[in-house]
Amino acid sequence: MEKLLNEFVIHRPIADAWAVLTDVERIAPCMPGAQLQEIEGDIYRGVVKVKLGAISTAFKGEAHFVERDDANHKAVLHGEGRDTTGKGNADAMITATLQTIDANQTKCVVETDLRVTGKVAQFGRGIMGDVSKKLMAQFATNLNTMLDASGTTPEPTAPTPAPTPAAAAPADAEPAASAPADAAPAAADAPAATPAPEAPAAAPAGGTGAATKRVIDGPANEPIELSGLAGTAVLKRLLPALGGFVLLMLVLRRFRK
Repeated sequence: MEKLLNEFVIHRPIADAWAVLTDVERIAPCMPGAQLQEIEGDIYRGVVKVKLGAISTAFKGEAHFVERDDANHKAVLHGEGRDTTGKGNADAMITATLQTIDANQTKCVVETDLRVTGKVAQFGRGIMGDVSKKLMAQFATNLNTMLDASGTTPEPTAPTPAPTPAAAAPADAEPAASAPADAAPAAADAPAATPAPEAPAAAPAGGTGAATKRVIDGPANEPIELSGLAGTAVLKRLLPALGGFVLLMLVLRRFRK
């Protein structure tokens, strides 16, 4: 388990900043290498692509809010993902807290408990910390650029309640009142006008789980280039391997002579 601590500044008042940061669909394009692909209820699924030179990999996983305190502007998210090539897994518990700097600026403090297994874990703690700081700085730059371009922050829209139960009540009341009026002539029409067909219509309301699943057709960000982010830290880890390769080549040449 590795603990990472990062912070960045949002050029918005704390209420606006909170509304933006808790809108995962809106801010997903700001995260380098990430692509939001699907939302089902409060579960967000997507992919994060990473590359080191010619070597590339992708983590596919999901995240959801464990805690969301709107009054204190604090959110806890849990995310987990698997390397699509089977080289490792990642699991993270992320706690984000907002703090007011002034009327137009808000600081976001992000604490991450990260667990990485497999070949990806070979990068080491120092490199993970360096990469996370630079990624967070890039995310903050993208986020503020997006906010500056959009001008004002739109208010979050409240979900509209399904009108089926309200519509069903008046529909039932009308046939009930008209049935006695049409005693003999409308006897054949009575079965067709009965509200029985309305009952199955209410059944799909119980299956809202399938209806809330949405596929997000958003743009795919460029993969995160670790060599550019980690700089000399990655190169230092690669130097022993490169030195061993050069030594092996020299031995082979002497053997051939």
